[in-house]
Amino acid sequence: MKRREFLAASAAAATGLIASTHAKFAGAADAPSTGRQYFELRRYHFSSADKQKAYEQFLADAAIPAYNRAGVKPVGVWKIMADDNPGLKLEKDSTDLYVFLPHDSIESVVTLETKLAADEKFQADGKQVLTAPKGQSFVRYESTLLLAMEGAPHVSIDTTKSPTRVFELRTYESPNPERAANKLQMFNAGEFAFFKQAGMPGVFFGGAIAGENLPQLTYMVAHEKMEDSQINWKKFGAVPEWKQLLAQPQWKNNVSKIIDQFVRPSAASQI
Repeated sequence: MKRREFLAASAAAATGLIASTHAKFAGAADAPSTGRQYFELRRYHFSSADKQKAYEQFLADAAIPAYNRAGVKPVGVWKIMADDNPGLKLEKDSTDLYVFLPHDSIESVVTLETKLAADEKFQADGKQVLTAPKGQSFVRYESTLLLAMEGAPHVSIDTTKSPTRVFELRTYESPNPERAANKLQMFNAGEFAFFKQAGMPGVFFGGAIAGENLPQLTYMVAHEKMEDSQINWKKFGAVPEWKQLLAQPQWKNNVSKIIDQFVRPSAASQI
């Protein structure tokens, strides 16, 4: 077996093993028949704002076009600003970057790096970053793999294009796999429509099948401007159908922790 084929097969096997651990929670067994996407959400860490900016340029010039050629699109790139996130107690804007990669299949997830390695244009255009010595590019990155929820099987770009738009990235951790699956069921019972009714349409909704702080689900909604976020959540809480859903006893205690962040799109972002 050729080395490239071996690496792809090994990656597929490893990802399959990881995914199977949380298949019941995320509903992974149903994904092929429903056409639900897989979402990879990466968080890159940089030692300085200059290195973050250089990587944004690399994404715009080399990486995102290559991702698109590999069938991964639209790609999201988001930054964390201190003023938008007083709860995070940041002294200055974060130098982290979120990169969001939607995939149409698990095969796309596990073969992406192989495709990029074979993409001669990407290797040439991105050489300076791809071969950068230690400390000259990103420090490290974490990755979470999500399976799209049944009621929102694909990433949506049907959101505001306002230059002041802000995206809200929310992660719900659950105390155990049963309650995590229950929270997914609660979303699928009707929550998706309520976000749009409240003026904050969803970008993606997914249950995590690999990553940190499992079990958890992560989703993103959009606001026209930062000032709208509190107004939109009040609208959400006032939706009669949401009140009825929330009052049902089977949904109790299915979230143990909420992580809430507001992010701004980078100039490189396609979302």
